[in-house]
Amino acid sequence: MPDSKSLSLARSGRMNYLILIAVIILAGMSQGMLLPVLSILLEQKGVSSSLNGLNAAALYVGSFAMTLVAERVLGAIGFKKLIAAGLALVLAALLLFPLLTGVKIWFVLRLLVGIGDSAVNYAAQLWVLLMTPAEHRGRNLSLYGMSYGLGFSLGPLGISLLRFGQSAPFLITALLFVLVLLLVGLKLKDSRPEAMAHSEGQASRFGRSYRLAWYALIPALLYGYMEASLNSNFPVYGLRIGFSTDQIAALLPFAGIGGLLLQLPLGIWSDRYGRKAILIAAGTGGGLAFTLLPLAGEHFLLTLLLLMVAGGLVGSFFSLGLSYAADILPRKLLPAANVVSSFHYSLGSIAGPGIGGVLLQTGWGGSVFALMGGLYMMFGLAGLLFSPRKSI
Repeated sequence: MPDSKSLSLARSGRMNYLILIAVIILAGMSQGMLLPVLSILLEQKGVSSSLNGLNAAALYVGSFAMTLVAERVLGAIGFKKLIAAGLALVLAALLLFPLLTGVKIWFVLRLLVGIGDSAVNYAAQLWVLLMTPAEHRGRNLSLYGMSYGLGFSLGPLGISLLRFGQSAPFLITALLFVLVLLLVGLKLKDSRPEAMAHSEGQASRFGRSYRLAWYALIPALLYGYMEASLNSNFPVYGLRIGFSTDQIAALLPFAGIGGLLLQLPLGIWSDRYGRKAILIAAGTGGGLAFTLLPLAGEHFLLTLLLLMVAGGLVGSFFSLGLSYAADILPRKLLPAANVVSSFHYSLGSIAGPGIGGVLLQTGWGGSVFALMGGLYMMFGLAGLLFSPRKSI
């Protein structure tokens, strides 16, 4: 029979995990709302698609900057304070978006959102990774990924709130941040990552992570590129081929819904058939679906189906890649691998909207998705060249 102390610790662990899930849902929602809403508002103001895309990339420039210092900041202040600080920073920016308008000030505010969201994501994802025993890693990381996907899928619904005024999406999201920030402050237990004695420097640990698990770290890059490009460029693409804002608001969540439906099955299949095999299959299939997307034109149902298939197959890439890295790497390299994954996600997210915006300027918006699909299919082929090797 477990004693009362062990039961209390188990309950505390479950409470921490549930709060982290709520936090990550909200982090996904904020990004899923801001990308398409701000893209539509800037498009309606006559801002060019290339400048629109570059402005969207500001969020991920902030995320990238936070990634560079996240490991040290977390070690200094702990999980709870870093998560609370990130939530508070995003909350402040959300309240300022309706008050301060313009391309330049929105660029700065998106930088702040990127810094805050990156702090929240880094702390929550590493905490889940470290608290999860190996036998439950696939399940817990799949649930984590599903939670982020759920939030990101709900975010574009903020487009429909624009009918109540430009402030409505920002204020309603800000209210949710207030509630979750209170939950974190009152209920989340404070904790710090276990101090590890490193015989090698940070740069060396990053290099070893790359050498041992480069294929497992690429999915974060592709996922960030896809997510940011899809949510920033698809609204502009959709408006230009004839979709209404309500149709775009209805379509965008289906990429995330597909990810939600397949997240857990893909995690289970990766346990059974191997994560490398599932990454190859999902990347190739998802890439093909993205490549076919321009052929759907303004056919609503066909576009919906292709977005759902593509999003379903590649929507698990971040969590599958991180799980694969945890399988390959020794435990002492996991914090470094987590930083590399976050770095890759930010880099892909910075590149996606900017490259997509430039491609939209060429006159063929479908090139955004042709390139995206080609990158995923190249990743699938690259898997044939990768052979993991264990290191102590």
